[in-house]
Amino acid sequence: MLHIFRLLLLLINIDQETVLNWFGMEDPTNQEIRQAIESGSELTFSTLKSSTNVSLETLRLITQGLWTKIQDGLTLADIENVLFFILFIRFVILAIRYNLKTSFYITCIGLFAGYLWYRHLIDLISMYRSVLLKLPFLHKLGMDAVQLRSLNRQMALTELKLGENVHWYNPGQVIFYGFTKGIVHIDPETGLRYYIDPISMFISNLQESTKSNIAPLYYKIYNKIIPKIYDICSKFWNQLSGVAAYAVITRIGKRYCPYLVRWHWTFLLIIGMVEQIFIYFIYRVYYFQTFVLIPQTQIIPETEFFEGYIDPNLILQINILNGVIACVVLSHIGLILFGLFHAIWGQYFYIPFFVENTELHIGPRPKNSIYSGGYTSWQDREEKEKNLNRLVPKIWYGWFGKGTNNQLQLVNFFKRLLKKINQKIKKRFPR
Repeated sequence: MLHIFRLLLLLINIDQETVLNWFGMEDPTNQEIRQAIESGSELTFSTLKSSTNVSLETLRLITQGLWTKIQDGLTLADIENVLFFILFIRFVILAIRYNLKTSFYITCIGLFAGYLWYRHLIDLISMYRSVLLKLPFLHKLGMDAVQLRSLNRQMALTELKLGENVHWYNPGQVIFYGFTKGIVHIDPETGLRYYIDPISMFISNLQESTKSNIAPLYYKIYNKIIPKIYDICSKFWNQLSGVAAYAVITRIGKRYCPYLVRWHWTFLLIIGMVEQIFIYFIYRVYYFQTFVLIPQTQIIPETEFFEGYIDPNLILQINILNGVIACVVLSHIGLILFGLFHAIWGQYFYIPFFVENTELHIGPRPKNSIYSGGYTSWQDREEKEKNLNRLVPKIWYGWFGKGTNNQLQLVNFFKRLLKKINQKIKKRFPR
């Protein structure tokens, strides 16, 4: 299996140009060639040099290019590029450490856990879309949310009108459109619609006197009651489908669901209860700012004979609310991105109260499985005993939940390494 993986690496030419193209950046070599063609200068062999191998210079170019893109505004495409690049790097590292099969399984587990956070991120920016459009750094993210919402509405209207694009994983839509397509017949000559279900055929064969009494009830049932029931069931299922999927996968299928997926999914459900407070708080602040404070600044317009007067207190209130909105939204989205990147890496993180409740539902991480993910140092017996003896709970457990002791060991390791390098330099260059 490892030989097949090495063969695949030989078939893929991974150089600086390949890595930069992944992030949508231009290789400096190709940029020099393009500038030479535009200026009309002659191309030489030095100009047509091939792209260099991946090196620290490539990392510098990636960092510089991503920083330039982020300054223009963060987009969903940028987040996706970084996530899939991390998945690819992690797949390569795990394949070298274990084998191709194990690496594929572990990467898929991280991908599924990250997908849960990514879907939550899309839902979040969809709810914050009107606020994101006002923030300079997240303006493009708000535009992506608006485009996604309009696309979903267009697809919903298309499915509603034509009954197309109905997939197998939406059984309710399959049954509804199968039923409606089966009972409706359109006359090709007149264009009139006829219902050919048993109830309609029975009503059509009644006598005119009886039909005139039953027909209003019949049309009321078909045109009002049945569509209303379908809308209620659809809204109920949209609210319940996430919890139902969670119960089936993580509860009923607990034996087959990896711990990493169960942990992150349960954590998302728990923080979802608290998130609603901040979301509706931002809605109220945005409404008060947009429809109460800002209209008051436009009561006395500026004319040719009178310079418009704006109360400085109103401007101060608007600026303060802008700061509140920016802080809450950036903190909320930053927390979701923080969890998203931890899930992609197959790691855990610690937030007081939420993590304890998450692990009350699913239990501690199994230590003897390579598929269970990274570190959870707060579950160690020594750490628990230390926390019980403290009045204030410990908040920080190091990067990726490895623990602060490991972080101190890593710092001490680098200190010893630098000390040895310094001693060798002094020996080679004595005074």
